[in-house]
Amino acid sequence: MRTTSVFSLPFIAVSCTLSLAGCSSAPSAEDIIALGELQPGIATFYDATGAGHCGFDKSPQDMNIAAMNAPQFSGTAVCGSCAEVQGPKGTLVVRIVDSCPECAAGHLDLSREAFRQIANEVDGRVQTQWRLVSCPVAGPVRYRVKNGSNEWWSAIQVLNHRVPVTKLEWQKGGSWVEAKRDPASNYFTEPSGMGPGPVKVRITGSTGETLEDSIPSTAGEKTYDGAEQFKAD
Repeated sequence: MRTTSVFSLPFIAVSCTLSLAGCSSAPSAEDIIALGELQPGIATFYDATGAGHCGFDKSPQDMNIAAMNAPQFSGTAVCGSCAEVQGPKGTLVVRIVDSCPECAAGHLDLSREAFRQIANEVDGRVQTQWRLVSCPVAGPVRYRVKNGSNEWWSAIQVLNHRVPVTKLEWQKGGSWVEAKRDPASNYFTEPSGMGPGPVKVRITGSTGETLEDSIPSTAGEKTYDGAEQFKAD
């Protein structure tokens, strides 16, 4: 969760299970804002780095990023998705990398760099409207195996996806088993492990489209390219 905000309420550390909407259980596709659904709201800004609640790396080369308000964060299911934000000065597509626990529905907390492109920084807080859109990503989806993961405890994060990812399943004995999404870290986890690998996985996007891939190993911190990408909506 982001910890620095400008022109917002003071940050209050909260328990995920008590305060963040959707944190206590994995969201379904119906819990996530539909692509293209216009949302009225406000925009503020904070000193973002690209890191945060979604568990992504810092991205100094791409600061068109934002934190999603708590009611619409959907337990990290919107992590990595993109929002087209319309402000007084223009329109910008930002990537969701963090959560804003004190923000009400409709509120996006942008990076300072992104805010400057839709409004004057001195305004601090402006009326906006925004909608989730397909991300303009290049290449296939990617899978990051978490540091400490192994055949007995496995955790996988999906990266570089065009639409929100609602589900990750892995194949066990010919059957698909759904991995639980950790709302604190944005990793899909299997407490009993997925085996040493290779592991066949299937991910589902918010549009209902599925992609299947094979991850060579569940050990160590490594990132693997998938074979395909979700279609643009």
